[in-house]
Amino acid sequence: MGKVTLLEETTRKPLTLMGERAGICWGSDIEDPEKNYKRGLECLKTNHGRVLEYVNIEMVLDGYSARVIREWYTHIGGAPTRLQASTRYINYQNFEFVIPPSVKNKDLALERYRSCMEEIQKCASFLIEECQIPKEDAAMILPLGMGTKIVDKRNLRNFLDICKQRMCMRAYWEYRDLMRDILKELRNLSEEWELIVDQYCKPKCEFLNYCPEKKSCGRFPVK
Repeated sequence: MGKVTLLEETTRKPLTLMGERAGICWGSDIEDPEKNYKRGLECLKTNHGRVLEYVNIEMVLDGYSARVIREWYTHIGGAPTRLQASTRYINYQNFEFVIPPSVKNKDLALERYRSCMEEIQKCASFLIEECQIPKEDAAMILPLGMGTKIVDKRNLRNFLDICKQRMCMRAYWEYRDLMRDILKELRNLSEEWELIVDQYCKPKCEFLNYCPEKKSCGRFPVK
């Protein structure tokens, strides 16, 4: 499965940083880390979203399918940005691929799935090596299940918005796995991140106490 690597540019003490930035606007004492922490926590509780944008999350997402990464891009927000492994220059003749649980659990489906992926790999090699087709053109046959790698940068405000949408039980299984992997790494980064992950990284129904979706999973009553 995929792997999440947090980069050193990720804010280690997000609440303290938020409190320091807010303190400048309020004319408060920003030399005291404890006061900054309390002020930052209050900003989070009262949803002062602009302050959340100062918290930086930079990470490498490796081994997730091109399909789920394509959906990840829908949450670009205002400031987030990303770079993806190139299908023009990188050799994908023996690409790794993601196997859905529904396929893994059925021997016939798994055999056919692997066979299809292997045939695509052979075709890519044939086009590039035997026919001298440029990699960028041969890449047109690559499947959405192919593993890929991106470098991602976004802020806390944007990330919490992703959590509300993509931690829903009806979100695609690989997306929920991706969110789980990211939250695990953030939670282990510091006590401040542990608090944010445990109390604020939740699907929107847990904040609303009802489900706003037309097709509900049933955890909460539909409004």
